[in-house]
Amino acid sequence: MSELKVKAAFTEKKFLVTIIFVTSLFMFWGIAITMADVLNKHFQHTMSLSKFQSAFVQFAVFGAYAVMGIPAGLFMKRFGYKKGVLLGLSLFAAGAFLFVPAANISSFAFFGIALFIVGCGLSTLETVAHPFVASLGDQRTSDLRINFAQTFNAVGTMLGPAIGSYFLLSNNVEGSTDLTSVKILYAVIGTVILLVAVAFSFVKIPALIDPHVTAVDENAVNVDTAPDKKLFDHKHFVWAVIAQFFNVAAQAGTWAFFINYGHEKMGFTDSEAGYYMVVFMGMMLTGRILGTFLMRVIAPNKLLAIFAIGNILMCVIVAQSFGWVSFVALLMINFFFSIMFPTIFSLGLKNLGARTQQASSFISMGVVGGAFFPFIMGAVADSAGIAHAYYTPIICYIVIFMFAYKFYKVKH
Repeated sequence: MSELKVKAAFTEKKFLVTIIFVTSLFMFWGIAITMADVLNKHFQHTMSLSKFQSAFVQFAVFGAYAVMGIPAGLFMKRFGYKKGVLLGLSLFAAGAFLFVPAANISSFAFFGIALFIVGCGLSTLETVAHPFVASLGDQRTSDLRINFAQTFNAVGTMLGPAIGSYFLLSNNVEGSTDLTSVKILYAVIGTVILLVAVAFSFVKIPALIDPHVTAVDENAVNVDTAPDKKLFDHKHFVWAVIAQFFNVAAQAGTWAFFINYGHEKMGFTDSEAGYYMVVFMGMMLTGRILGTFLMRVIAPNKLLAIFAIGNILMCVIVAQSFGWVSFVALLMINFFFSIMFPTIFSLGLKNLGARTQQASSFISMGVVGGAFFPFIMGAVADSAGIAHAYYTPIICYIVIFMFAYKFYKVKH
């Protein structure tokens, strides 16, 4: 069996053009998600919003994931991967172009609609791209292809704040209500995404390999050890959905107010804080690389528990406003975030057999946590200060720790 695994190629020559396009999608939604965190801060200035109000940026984007996740999956099943990608890119471009009239009338509600449509596009792309890239070659190397594509997503999360800080924050003038930079930036983004969609429409997709058929290596098959149980009777799956909700909740809140913390507690300009966000996202990439290595010697659930404890400690230090010590702790939060999403996902899907795809949709919907938690952090930041707002994610890490310590176990 190990001999077969060694011989399985990363992909095939006929899939190369397709895999380049699909991998680029991971980078595009990474850019868009983290640019929303820059927008959060930019709108506080230009539209005179409180932190609670600006959290609507995250609500619009992550709320779209909850609304669009299942319809996107059904669309993909009905019309295939290629049309699913084209739908996602079209929604992404349409939402970006709507930033132009929203900026012209200076309407935050209109921006919310535009962001929601962008979020629908991102959700569609994310729903389609994972199984799409998995199908572009031998099933035994599907995980390798997904991890490779996820690396570009990490690069995208670093590019997002770099681009956003340069175009939106670097020229901020105190008291200015000018939204021209937002309008131009998103018009360019919409144009680029539209061109990618047009180019992809001409790509001929070869016959694909179903990533969910029985594997050649029987050890790779996700065997359902309790076929008589209903999906929601699998407690490890239910807890994975809960843990993912709190994981994305904490992540969205932490990212949304990173620039605020850098500005208010470290004395950085908004653009300097935005550039530090590139380092912040780099910590996630570092954690993902190191975490993948550590999982060879530490059980995934144990490493998840360790990282959850790490983030509880980091939040306590951040909340103390110890200058650079607290700021480094803030950077480290993203390091410990790195393995949480994929590890919770994989632990929740254990031994679900034919129901793995259905379970995957529910765990993905945990992303909706990111729509609500920034409001809570924003309200605490407005009333008690940005540093004390970082106490609030601790409850999220306690839930993740409990899942990793006890509730991940598969019960037959």
